[in-house]
Amino acid sequence: MPEPRIPEVSTETVQTACVAVNGRAVLIESRSDEARTDLTLRMIDRNAVLVADDCTICQRQDGALLARAPEASRGKIDVRGLGIVELSYAERVPVDLLVVILDSPPRVPEDQRKRRIAGIDVPVLALSAHDPAAPIKVELAVGRFGR
Repeated sequence: MPEPRIPEVSTETVQTACVAVNGRAVLIESRSDEARTDLTLRMIDRNAVLVADDCTICQRQDGALLARAPEASRGKIDVRGLGIVELSYAERVPVDLLVVILDSPPRVPEDQRKRRIAGIDVPVLALSAHDPAAPIKVELAVGRFGR
């Protein structure tokens, strides 16, 4: 029986913000829009570049997973108290990491978790929304878990 053929291109839209850290995309997922935007802004303050605010299009192409914002929201972030703010942004950035913001993340993860997005396994890092060191932890994880 022949092996099933996996399409070379596959796309999945995920409910995440996304920033580029040293040219690598970090998806940021949270139940709370406010927590997601807060970490996104703190990452941008540390020289990350906005990719997407509320919704990220992830596309598998030639074995890589690339992130971009929907066309209508490129370069825009909804900042509570300010409204829509326009920023410089990056497009088609290779995805390196998915950060999941939890109320009580584990102190030390038992194993390296992954989430499959558009057919590609992406490392997952759980962080607290209230952790002042969260942006630094994200930067360290990109270097540690990066592809």
